[in-house]
Amino acid sequence: MNSFEWLIGLRYTRAKRRNGFISFISAASMAGIALGVITLITVLSVMNGFQREIRDRILEVASHIQASGEYGRLPDWQTAAAELRRQPEVQATAPYVQSQGLVSYGDAMQGTLVRGIEPALEEQVAGLGKHIVAGRLDGLRPGEFNIVLGQELARALGVGLGDKVTLYVSQGNITPVGMAPRLRTFTVVGLFQIMYQYDAGLAYINLQDAQRLYRMGDAVSGVRLRIADPLKAPALAGSLQASHPALQFNDWTMENANYFRAVQIEKRMMFLILTLIVAIAAFNLVSSLVMTVTDKQADIAILRTLGASPGSILKIFVIQGATIGVVGTIVGVLGGVLLASNVGAVVSFFENLLHVKVLSPQVYLISELPSEVLPADVLTIGLISLLLAFAATLYPSWRAARINPAEALRYE
Repeated sequence: MNSFEWLIGLRYTRAKRRNGFISFISAASMAGIALGVITLITVLSVMNGFQREIRDRILEVASHIQASGEYGRLPDWQTAAAELRRQPEVQATAPYVQSQGLVSYGDAMQGTLVRGIEPALEEQVAGLGKHIVAGRLDGLRPGEFNIVLGQELARALGVGLGDKVTLYVSQGNITPVGMAPRLRTFTVVGLFQIMYQYDAGLAYINLQDAQRLYRMGDAVSGVRLRIADPLKAPALAGSLQASHPALQFNDWTMENANYFRAVQIEKRMMFLILTLIVAIAAFNLVSSLVMTVTDKQADIAILRTLGASPGSILKIFVIQGATIGVVGTIVGVLGGVLLASNVGAVVSFFENLLHVKVLSPQVYLISELPSEVLPADVLTIGLISLLLAFAATLYPSWRAARINPAEALRYE
């Protein structure tokens, strides 16, 4: 590409034209591209932040990988746990007993998932302890039949610390008059708050109490594993399944597959919708360049008579339009990364200024807007913006290259 094409193309971009409206359209196109890119980066980063926040909260309860025995029983769990701990990726293991139950208090009764744990070992594979809002997790001592409830479950039952609830289990006792439900009275020693689906349907008891209640002897339901990188859990679970066929392995993404699939679909749809903003701004370049070509017909004709080829004319206007797209994209990427990285502080500023609360900690369990800027998202958005801007320059540039010098100069 010749230097004169760059010289003229860049001059057309920054020169003050006779028609001020054309300059305004070009500036609006550049600003529109920048704003579209800023919006897209910020929104996707906030969605990534929420996804990370929810993922971290899920991992406070759900194990990275869960190894269970056949029919929900793992007799020799100590041996299985020792073998799994020898894997370099596995950081800690903890046994668990898990089954369904009904918790009642007075006239209130709620179904719940009951999980028997060893508090000390459980803290090595999950971070439940830091979400205890009342009482203590280590209050789950063997033989005392204590229970830790989710805050929403406790609210539905109307119980607090020290209250005694009745836990009904699915297995029954055979009596002379038929099958009678098995039940046990538990004392509430703790309440936790993580997210609604767990707060409303999960209860913890001691592992040995659960083994006695569900008549499992020394067996457990399985072993929970903590690994160094939770994002590698699906691949590691697959390899462990191949090397330990007697066990059944599930990872945290399988347990919450519907939620993460919904989040991914929502993110893709939001990406497509917001990309239209960038597309609209990019295709404003078409109007800007068409008006520029009309305004510069005499200049184009003179260049042609001086020996410029149609290809050179096309390159001049491609350079002009591409410059607007590149500058708009660069400004948008820098502004988007800056805003997305500080969106929490920006939201807090407007909350204090307007005396409103965007995120109530009582509702969302977080006080600041989370954000996570992913380089892959920024790169994808930048490339799409550049491609759309470049595509928008092709038709006006092609029209400029087809101008007949004689026709353009006839009325000059």
